[in-house]
Amino acid sequence: MIPIARPQIGDEEIEAVTEVLKSGILAQGPRVQAFEEAFAQICGVKYAIATSSGTTALHIALLAHGIGPGDEVITSPFTFIASANSAVYVGARPVFVDIDPRTFNIDLERIEAAITLRTKAILVVHLYGLPCDMAPIMAIAEKHGVIVIEDACQAHGAEYRGRKVGSFGTGVFSFYPTKNITSGEGGMITTDDPALAERCRMIRNHGMRKRYFHEELGFNFRMTDVHAAIGLAQLPKLEQFNRIRQANARFFNEHLRGVVVPTVPADRTHVFHQYTIRVPNGKRDALRAYLQERGIGTEIYYPIPVHRQRLYVEELGYTVSLPEAERAAEEVLSLPVHPGLTLSDLEKIVAAVNEFMERGEVL
Repeated sequence: MIPIARPQIGDEEIEAVTEVLKSGILAQGPRVQAFEEAFAQICGVKYAIATSSGTTALHIALLAHGIGPGDEVITSPFTFIASANSAVYVGARPVFVDIDPRTFNIDLERIEAAITLRTKAILVVHLYGLPCDMAPIMAIAEKHGVIVIEDACQAHGAEYRGRKVGSFGTGVFSFYPTKNITSGEGGMITTDDPALAERCRMIRNHGMRKRYFHEELGFNFRMTDVHAAIGLAQLPKLEQFNRIRQANARFFNEHLRGVVVPTVPADRTHVFHQYTIRVPNGKRDALRAYLQERGIGTEIYYPIPVHRQRLYVEELGYTVSLPEAERAAEEVLSLPVHPGLTLSDLEKIVAAVNEFMERGEVL
């Protein structure tokens, strides 16, 4: 079976974890600080704050910016639900803007019309590893006096006009096992703002700046040194992992037939956390079943847009129609693109997709 994802764990990660276990310093220790410093350098920012997950990083980022009840957060409906749920956690209301069908990212032409007096943030999602069009988004935010939070949980190392994602607004990353690099589980917030960084650190650690002096309501959203050690071992491999993903994506682009391959604007680098095709004419589910029968794992990211999830419809009262996100949910299919693939794997995937599409009928 060719899996849709496979964490790339080597001897370096195992040795790093063993060292931490032997040290006896397991939580919020020197490995966490070292990981934060190294990750900030990679992203080209002054500060990075490690957390227990990408979701808790999103939660902290919104709290640190003072977003709460009555506020609105503009975001994409076509993403993992944590992007929008982070606004719900703090009592704010997600306002969904439809996507660009070419990139699957938020449609910047629709953002400004969604801004109201209650809007406090634009939370963009660099979906699948492709950066959003950040220059006009930042200009819109500045014009209206709102902040920008970058959900870069799928975009480690991706660039927009030569600048790393996570360095435009407040960046948020995830190190879940299937991400381009992993810490086993964990997250990171990136910023150049020292006051914001300090607030994030307090919120993740029970509202403490000084031990046992609690200045505000906080949470236990800390990263352990065990997870940070894995992340530190993975970080030097990120560039190579991304190059392999990009090479695998180029192979697919050059050889796949009958499907719509990913769009990559010239001013951006795509790091292909997912390689996602569009399958036209209602053939997506049949193609997926066909590939499964041939030992090729796939996944649908995402089968139901956030605004159509039961929580949002039945409990939060959303009735909005967002046709591009809804159409994408019916057509997208992600193929294996991870660094563990061999040339034989790539050829097998291409042959199976092309064979199915050339038949011209749903089986």
